[in-house]
Amino acid sequence: MKKTAFPLFYGLFALCLASAVSAQTETAGQQEESYSELSSDSTYAAIGMMPEVLDENVEKLLQSWHVQYFSQTEKYCLDDDENVLFPDTVYRQRLERLPCIIPMDYNSTVRKCIDLYAGRRRELVRYMMGMADLYFPVFEQILNQYDLPDELKYLAVVESALKPDALSRVGASGLWQFMLPTAKLYGLEINSLIDERLDPAKATHAACRYFREMYDVYGDWHLVLAAYNCGPGNVNKAIRRSGGKTNFWEIFSYLPRETRSYVPLFIAATYIMNYHCEHNLCPIRTSLSMASDTVTVNRMLHIRQVADVLKVDIEMIRLLNPQYKRGIIPGNIMPSPLKLPVTAMLAYIDSADSVGAYRIEELLANSEAVDMSGETKNNPRQETIKHTVAAGENLYTIANRYGVTARDIRKWNKLSSTRVPKGRKLTVIIDNGGITYAASGGQKQPEEEPKTGAAPVAARQTAQAGQQKRQTQTPSNGASSENGTAMVSYKVKSGDSLYSISKKYPGVTVSMIQSANQMAGNAIIRPGQIIKIPAS
Repeated sequence: MKKTAFPLFYGLFALCLASAVSAQTETAGQQEESYSELSSDSTYAAIGMMPEVLDENVEKLLQSWHVQYFSQTEKYCLDDDENVLFPDTVYRQRLERLPCIIPMDYNSTVRKCIDLYAGRRRELVRYMMGMADLYFPVFEQILNQYDLPDELKYLAVVESALKPDALSRVGASGLWQFMLPTAKLYGLEINSLIDERLDPAKATHAACRYFREMYDVYGDWHLVLAAYNCGPGNVNKAIRRSGGKTNFWEIFSYLPRETRSYVPLFIAATYIMNYHCEHNLCPIRTSLSMASDTVTVNRMLHIRQVADVLKVDIEMIRLLNPQYKRGIIPGNIMPSPLKLPVTAMLAYIDSADSVGAYRIEELLANSEAVDMSGETKNNPRQETIKHTVAAGENLYTIANRYGVTARDIRKWNKLSSTRVPKGRKLTVIIDNGGITYAASGGQKQPEEEPKTGAAPVAARQTAQAGQQKRQTQTPSNGASSENGTAMVSYKVKSGDSLYSISKKYPGVTVSMIQSANQMAGNAIIRPGQIIKIPAS
């Protein structure tokens, strides 16, 4: 890609762009809310403000539906709970060896970020490496289409920890953490029905368009990354305050606090995703296939209709079609894509009419866009609804649900802050995507069977050499034998998962516990339950 010099004023378009995307947030103050000082110790003080995704509860992430497909496949990677530290020269040489276009500079700040990933957030890194199996192939293909550096895929590690439905405290959403105004500027559709920020492919296309435009402005990848985080307006301000310098490290102290940690974290994420084994940090891999095919739908469907008739796990359909927030595919409004596992595509083609007729009055009666004969009604897109604030909600989560901004909700309800008490009724003016939000004007959504949470399974099988280093006691309530295999009993405690229990027993994996207890892949364990553990 041709490198261009940075002009002080780069035209009306760029000025408008800087205003519109002044970074993935509505104000600088709100942006800082999506970062946190994870600790008051010297490490975090030196790095600066950290993305909130680094605070992710890994045990909660390992309850996700897709984690049941995680398993250990790297037999020769030595796994251990302790990080391995190296001299600065080793880190520098390893970064220099990476086949990257973006400079992988090394300094004390980068080292502290590496230590953060390789030390305190080891379990998060294991989770992210499992998710990388799902999403990196998508990223790589699209980055290649735009002739962009392959290593930009690691930016999603910093942005969302590869959590597909990540939602920041200020409303940034999806793998690439787009704020609503920026997402719409780059062509993503967002309303109460659809949120294309959650579509990995479409969001990656939008991110790539942003990268290319910013590179045309700055000609420097570190400044492009900084602009993605805090917006070109803040980067330009830092350049002016530094006296016109255009090197990230030279304008470092003039950037917003959260942006100072952004490029170092990107370099550290690139490092740890490539050199994890050197730190006795073994990845968990996924056997979940994302192989899919796409069909165009020209009628309104609910994904429950598709799942039940085709006998496909509804969570798989959600994973492949995350943009449909209410589970409704608005094919009657406009031709809409439906991704299905390749094994289910022929079945859909053969039974499309049966899918469309299945439980239609039950699943789609709450929508006034069509009558039961399938005729499309003339439904206005703008709709005023009342939202009753539930426990744990704030203006950002409510705004994300309806595809509006928190600023709009404050304006409509004359609110002085983003905090709203439980039970408060809010007026929200939504774009309903062409399908009435609810016939009653309330919040009720189409009825579905309750989701079944998946127990975390096969998170990682630690190599025996690494396990022997651990001095883990074996809690049990007794021993028994089954089919010649010694068993111990374990009483499940509050907060336990199959993954956390397996770590208490050297040589035992989640799949072994499941087999011993004849558990299905989506089985849930509960406090007080007695389960059998194969003795190592």
